[in-house]
Parts: sequence; structure tokens; C-alpha cells
Amino acid sequence: MEHLSDKRKLSIMIAIMAAMLFAAINQTITSTAMPRIIAILDGMDYYTWTINIYLLTSTIATVLVGKLSDMFGRKPFLLAGILLFMVGAFLTGTSDDVYQFIIYRGIQGIGAGIIQSTAFTAVGDLFPPRERGKWMGLMTAVFGFSSVLGPTLGGYLIDHLDWHWLFWIFLPLGFVAFAMILALFPKAKRGESTSIDYLGSLFMTTTIVPLLLAFSWAGTEYEWGSSQILGLLAATVVSAVIFIFIETKAKNPILPLHLFKNSVVTISNLIGFLMNFGMMGAMIYLSFFVQGVLGISATYAGYVTMPMSIVMVVASALTGQMIAKKGKYKRFALIGVPIMVAGMAIMVFMNNVPMAVLSMIVFGLGLGLGMPVFSLATQNAVSHTELGAVTASTQLFRNLGGTIGIAVMGTVMSNNLTKHLKEALTSPSAPDFSTLDPKMAEQLTAFANPQALMNKPLLEQTQASLPADVQPLFAQMIDSIRDALGQTLSTVFLTGTIVLCAAFVLVFFLKELPLRSSNKAQAEGEAPEAVDTGKLAVDKA
Repeated sequence: MEHLSDKRKLSIMIAIMAAMLFAAINQTITSTAMPRIIAILDGMDYYTWTINIYLLTSTIATVLVGKLSDMFGRKPFLLAGILLFMVGAFLTGTSDDVYQFIIYRGIQGIGAGIIQSTAFTAVGDLFPPRERGKWMGLMTAVFGFSSVLGPTLGGYLIDHLDWHWLFWIFLPLGFVAFAMILALFPKAKRGESTSIDYLGSLFMTTTIVPLLLAFSWAGTEYEWGSSQILGLLAATVVSAVIFIFIETKAKNPILPLHLFKNSVVTISNLIGFLMNFGMMGAMIYLSFFVQGVLGISATYAGYVTMPMSIVMVVASALTGQMIAKKGKYKRFALIGVPIMVAGMAIMVFMNNVPMAVLSMIVFGLGLGLGMPVFSLATQNAVSHTELGAVTASTQLFRNLGGTIGIAVMGTVMSNNLTKHLKEALTSPSAPDFSTLDPKMAEQLTAFANPQALMNKPLLEQTQASLPADVQPLFAQMIDSIRDALGQTLSTVFLTGTIVLCAAFVLVFFLKELPLRSSNKAQAEGEAPEAVDTGKLAVDKA
């Protein structure tokens, strides 16, 4: 598709970014409103499923569609992804109970996974690697923009409109994106081989599903050493072994294993895994720190995390432009990843709002500089005929990193919190309730958990209702719990910092290949070092 005019390419990219914004904004807009929606549907017992089902279906769709889009072209999958997401969004808004909600969210997840996979790959069809960087930066900026706008808009809408409209309000954008892709995106020729690896697809699914479920449930629904978690991990290992065996024999494997003989692909995917692993510490637990430790309301807590998204949007867009201009990408990873490390290291020591905002700005800058690099590096390192498969592998490793990171950091938090709470409530400086009426003591002790810290209005209301002589004891207890939570979260952020340090070390091993100036460069002998697997097909696109 390189032969298309610049005007046509720009129109197609606007359509692709509209499709990505449609999927991303529909995800972020529900982040602040989801607890209330599930409460309205009387389904709090199934709350984790509303998140897990989306993660499962989107991850599986991302990986499976990658190879299929190499075979049949991107256009039918982009259209199918937008259509499925629109149907899922519309149906989710019609849900009468939590079971319908979960099923429809699963449909949304399939659509989101297809859009996510094919959108980034389509950039590779339109532009050679040398020009691709600026568009990768803009695509990353779309995600950043949605994470700025979505939560704030979602909070406003859930307060002023019926919750169904959160899923319907952006449907017109979906129609626009669908019409633009249908009209502008050229139809690609089918690849030479159209045999589908059904068996490989099945066992890839049976590998990913139990793995994601195990790390989603471990430490929350079930203990890490429980039979349920160990059973899921065992099923993952068995399926993975069978999957690898099938892929070595398959005529047209769904995930070509020879891609991982390419050092650029393997190292980039490992870095992406570790970056998402560490990044979850900032995304998930910073808001917990701001509300629980610093005592800021949920409304204003969003403003503390907003600078990260804004800085990331600007940095990723500028990084893409500079990569396109200079033709070099590794330097941005060498600068960006240590800045991310510095941002998370600040979180370890922060004790006020200005430090929290500073950590977010620094972290967002590093994220914007580093994140666009690794997708570009993997796409540049393989044949154009395997662009979809390698892009899907990148998305898979990032999703797995995020999921496993949340689980591991959640375990670090719960283990350390128990210890710090016990120390705080049994130390000499802890409040003494022995002189109080037993009923009053029991009432106060009910607040001796970090969850109570997240409800600032209730804390203020409770303290105001207590007798004047008891109020200092209550305030003393709350301060002790805040200290315990603060120490615990410092340990969580330290864990994320160590993981990001490991990612930084791996950046030094990333081989920088010349960015090709054409998608046909390999066939013409340009930059032959860009293909080091020995098995990559000659690009005939």
C-alpha cells in the first residue's frame, strides 16, 4: 500500500486512529463508573469477571487475528473489529443483569482485540519503518488522550446521565470509523498460503486463558498455593507444550516460533513485558496512595494521575517525529526507560501531592519516549509478510506483563500490609481503646483497615459524630493506618522500580537495525541485516 498518495494515506490513518480512539475511550470512560454500574446491576460478587472477561477475549483475539490478517489482509478484520465492538457496546448498554453485562463485555473485548492488533499492523502496511515511527507515536498518543478524557468524562456522565449512555455515547464515532475504513482502505491480495492453523489456535487459547485466570485470581479469589491456581498453571504448562509441538509441525502456524530466534523480536517483547509489569504499579496503586495515604477525594485524585497521560501524549508524538527524522530508535529507549525508573523511584519516597504529581510527570515522560520504540523495532526486524504475527506477539507480551504485574504487586501489597498494620496497631504509639465502652471500641476498630481510608466523606462524618474525648483516638488510629499503608505502597513501588531496572538492562542488548525506507527493501537487498532469523519469507507484497 506504499504506492498510495500521501493524501489517501493520511485519510486512512485518520480512520484508523478514529477506530482506536473509539475502542480506547469506551474502555477508559467506564473505569471510574464500573463499580457503580455493577452495584446497580446487583452483581458485586462478579465484579472481577467484568474486567477479566474483557482482558481474556481481547488478548486471545489480538493474537489469533495477527497471523490471519497476514493471510487475508487487514481491511476485513478492521471492519469486523469495529462492528463487533459497536455491537458489544450497544448490547452492554441494554444489560438487565450482571450475566448479560459480562457476556456483552466479552463481545466488546473481541472487537477491541481485533482493532488493537490490526490498527498497529496497518500502519506497517502504509508506511516503511523509516516513516512509521511518527505514526506509532501518534497511535500511542491516542491511548494517552483517551486515558486523560475517559475517566473524567465517565465520572461526569455517571453522575448526570443514565449509565447506559456510557456505552452508547461514542457509537456515532464507530459508524464514522467503519465508513471511512470501508471507503478508503484498499483491499489487500491474499497470501499464497490460506491454510488456517485451527489446532494451534485452539491450544494457544487453552494456554492463554488459564494463565490469565490464574494470575487474575491468585491472591484475591484464591491463595497462590491453592489447588485452583496450581491446577490452572498446570493446564497452562501442558497446553503450552502441546502448542509448541503443533507449531513446529504446522504448515502455516498461527504464531511462527522462528520469530523468537530473532533477537530483536525476543528482547523487545521481554522489555515490553517488563515495562507493562512495572507500569501497573504506577497506574493501579498511585491512586490508592493519593486517596488512602494522602486523604484526597476520588474526584481530585484523578487530577494527580492526569499529568502522566498528558506528558505521555506529547512525548510519544515528538518521539515518533524524531525517530522518523533521524532514523534511529534505540537512543530513545536508552533515555526513556531510565526516566521511567526515576519516576517510579520518586514514588517510593513520596509523601505529599507535589511529589506524586512530579513522579507522574517524570514517569509519563519516560513512557512517551520509550513505548513507541519496541513495536517499531519488532516490525522493522521481520519480513513484511509476517507483520501481523509479530505485532500480535508484541501485544500478547504486553498484556501478559500487565496482568502478571497486577497479580504479583497485589500479593506484595497484601503480604506487607498485614505486617505493617499489625506493627502500627500494636506499637506504643497506637491508640488505647481499653478505657472506652466496648461498643464504642468495636465501632472504632471496624475502621482499622485500609479500605476505610478510601471513603473520605464517611471518615469525616464518623469523626464528627464521636464524643469530643474519643475523636483524638480515632484520628490517631487513622494516622497509624495511613502510615502502614504508605509503607506498604512504598514496597510495591520499589518492586516496580526493580522490574523496570531489569527492562533497562535488556535495552542494552537490543540490536539497532537500520530502519528500512521501503517495505520491499528486503527483496531488493537493502539492509539485509534486518532479517536474522534465516527463515523469513521474501516480501512479495
